[in-house]
Parts: sequence; structure tokens; C-alpha cells
Amino acid sequence: MKLKRLIFLMAVPLLAAMGPKPQGEADGRFVRGEVPAATSEAKPMSRSLPEGGLDVLEAAEVDPAEFIWQARPLVVFADTAADPDFTAQLAQLRRDPASLLIRDVVVITDTNPAGNSAWRRQLRPEGFSVVLMDKDGQVKSRLPSPRSVREISRAIDKFPLRRREIGRAALP
Repeated sequence: MKLKRLIFLMAVPLLAAMGPKPQGEADGRFVRGEVPAATSEAKPMSRSLPEGGLDVLEAAEVDPAEFIWQARPLVVFADTAADPDFTAQLAQLRRDPASLLIRDVVVITDTNPAGNSAWRRQLRPEGFSVVLMDKDGQVKSRLPSPRSVREISRAIDKFPLRRREIGRAALP
């Protein structure tokens, strides 16, 4: 709950500074530079991924098995929500959510080491860590520091499953 409030407080000044949307772009579609509002509740993967923004879910609210063959979890671990690396990583992810949405990425955050979530038991992080998983549930990359969306997108595009997805997209 605190993380959602923090995200909302970070997004409000950015949205206010941007001013009103230009004519024709208020249809609910993603506009480059727009920061999507934080969702008030987690959505199970049985529903479709959100159209308007990047899903950022709490680790305690979701199970790793929900995402198998549905999405690529990007799990961001930290010992506290005030960790500078943690806040920097979330800011990086919100800068260009469209690149991640195209690649079916869902961001999972875990800032409670004492909570011992299923994500922590499975991935065993130490301090700040970013873990990128593929749709088959395998860990593909462990990153010890914040990364840009561009670096994450390039890493995903090298995954065998993503290469197959790209190949299928070109077929009629």
C-alpha cells in the first residue's frame, strides 16, 4: 500500500507539469511521455494485460505460477521502498512503458524481506536486485543495479521465446 502511495505521489507532479493532452490524444491510448496512473488493485493474469499502462504488482499479492506462458515477470527486489536504486529502477520503467508492454512484461516489486514471499523463496535475492524471467518461468538475467528500459528490452529480444514471437508476428 505504501508503494502504491509513493508511486502516485511521484506521478502527480509529472502529470501536472505536462498540462492537458493535445486534441485527438485523449482516447485512452498511450502517449509518449505520459506516466500511467498507479492501479488501485492487483489484477490476476486470467484477465488480459492492461491497455493504458504498465502493471506494477506487489509480490505478496501474486504467485509466480500465474505468469507461466502469460507474461514475462520483471521482479525488482529491495530491502526497503526508500532504497535509491529501487526508486531509480521504477522511474526508469515508467519512462517508456510501451516497450515493456509490447514484450508482455509485468513488473513485480518486493520491498519486504521479512515477508518471505514466494518470489523471495524462489529467487533468493540479496539487497537490491532485478530479476528478469521469461514466459516459461526460467530466470534469464539477474541484475545488481538499475537498468534502462532499452537495456531490458534488448535483453528480452535475445530470448529464444521472444525470437519465436517476433518470427510469428511477421507471418500472415
